Amino acid sequence: MPRFTKLRFSLVFILAISVTLGLDRLSIAQSAEEHTTPSDSHATHSAPAAGPDSDSIITADDVLDVYVMDVPEFSRQYRVAPSGKVAMPLLSHPVNAAGLTTGEFAEALTKELHDSGLVTDPHIVVSIASSRLKSVAITGAVKMPQIYPVLGKTTLLDVLSQAQGLADDAGNIAIIGRGTLGESVTGQTTQSVDLKKLLDTGSSQYNLAIYPGDRVTIPRAGVVYVVGAVNKPGGFIIKGDDNGMTVLQALAMAADAKSTAVRSKSVIIRPDPNALDGRQQIPCDLGQILAAKAPDQKLFANDILFIPDSAAKKAFARGLEAALQAVTGLAVYGHY
Repeated sequence: MPRFTKLRFSLVFILAISVTLGLDRLSIAQSAEEHTTPSDSHATHSAPAAGPDSDSIITADDVLDVYVMDVPEFSRQYRVAPSGKVAMPLLSHPVNAAGLTTGEFAEALTKELHDSGLVTDPHIVVSIASSRLKSVAITGAVKMPQIYPVLGKTTLLDVLSQAQGLADDAGNIAIIGRGTLGESVTGQTTQSVDLKKLLDTGSSQYNLAIYPGDRVTIPRAGVVYVVGAVNKPGGFIIKGDDNGMTVLQALAMAADAKSTAVRSKSVIIRPDPNALDGRQQIPCDLGQILAAKAPDQKLFANDILFIPDSAAKKAFARGLEAALQAVTGLAVYGHY
C-alpha cells in the first residue's frame, strides 16, 4: 500500500476513535445530569416547617400556646390548672387537657368552640410552651432560682451551674424532689445530698442524676446572732456540718468582746414555743468558757448570744430587750 494511502487510513482511524470517545463522554455527562437534576432542584427549595409535636402529653401546670386561626381573642397562652383543665374566655366551662396529646386537645377545643357557637369553623394549633415535666425547678439559696428547660438526664452540678451557683447563705444540703411522670408534687419522694462533699469531690455518689420534672431545693443556712458588748455585732451564717456553732466560734466572728463586757453574765436567748414569751434564757458564763473551766456551749439557728456591757446606763433587762429588738435589723456580716 502506498505511503500516502497508509497515512490517510491512519488519520481516518484516529478521527473515528476521537468521535466515538466524544460521543461516549457526552452520553455519560447527559446521564449524570439527568440523575442529579431532580435532587439539585429539590435542594434549592426549603423543606416545609415541622408542625407542633402532636404526641406531646399535656400535664397539670403546663403552659400551652393556643392559636385559633383568625380569632385573636382566643389565640394566646393558657396554663393548665392543677385540676388538669384549661379555662378559656367565653366558654361556660373549662376544657379537659391533662392526659391528652396536643393534637387531641386541639380537637376537643375545636368541638367546644364549634358546639358553643363561638367559632363557626375553628382551625386550632396547640403546642406546649413550657412544661414541668420538661424542666427542672431549682429554688432556695442559689443565685438565680428559676425553672430551667431540660430535655433529658442531667446532673446536680449542672443544674447548680445553670443557677449561677450557691448563694452566700446556702445550707449544707440539697433536697431533690422526684416522682414519676404526671405525679403530683405532694406524691414526690425526696432525697438529700451533702453539698460540701459534692463540691469537694464531685463524686457521682453525690452528683446525682436529675431528670425532667425534678425539683431541687437548697435550704438557707441558719443564722446565729451576737449582740451587746462585742466589736462586730451581727448575724452569722452557720456552716458547720451539724447545723450549729459554738459560743467561742460566734464570739470570734463578732471580733471578740469589748473591754467593758461583763462576760460572766452572758445569755443565750433561744426560741421556745412553750415558754411564756416564746423564748428561753440560758445562762452562759463566757469568762469560764474562755478560761476552759466550762464547756463551750452550742448555738443553733436563730439563737442570740447577748453579752452585756458594764458601762451601760440602762438596766440589764432593758439592755437585753434592746438587743432583742436590734436583732431584726442586723445584717449578716460573716460566714463560718
